[in-house]
Amino acid sequence: MKPLLPARRGGFTLIELMVVVALIAIASAVVSLSLRDPDATRLGREGARLVALLESARTEARSLGIAASWQPDSGHDGVEGFRFIGLPPSSELPDHWLNPGVTAEVQGARAVPLGPEPLIGAQRIVLHLDRQSLTLTTDGLGPFVVDGEQATAPAG
Repeated sequence: MKPLLPARRGGFTLIELMVVVALIAIASAVVSLSLRDPDATRLGREGARLVALLESARTEARSLGIAASWQPDSGHDGVEGFRFIGLPPSSELPDHWLNPGVTAEVQGARAVPLGPEPLIGAQRIVLHLDRQSLTLTTDGLGPFVVDGEQATAPAG
């Protein structure tokens, strides 16, 4: 009597091999996308924190009707930081970065005006950490936002 199904030889079919290769490709793509430069992550956190601080100070300056500004500061002992000028001491806003090595520059000015006027003019702040940079912008009426993706600064 003949078997109903022919005996199968050992090995894999082409379809099975293609499925395995496709799964490996998808898994490696997910892993490579999830790996992020730690400097970029730290700079992103600093940018998000600074946006929140600037908006908080801007709201306070407008509500109190006082002239206030934000300025990068080399601080004492050469430690980079920043300061809010014109706000009352009760504001208790921080004056330092969370990560050492972060620097900031206000493009086209020395400081960023925050109030008392609701329209402050277009502003641009660039944060740097090692070879990474991140830009914060406002059109002067809307809130500060992180402008686009983080970019790697040219070496040199």
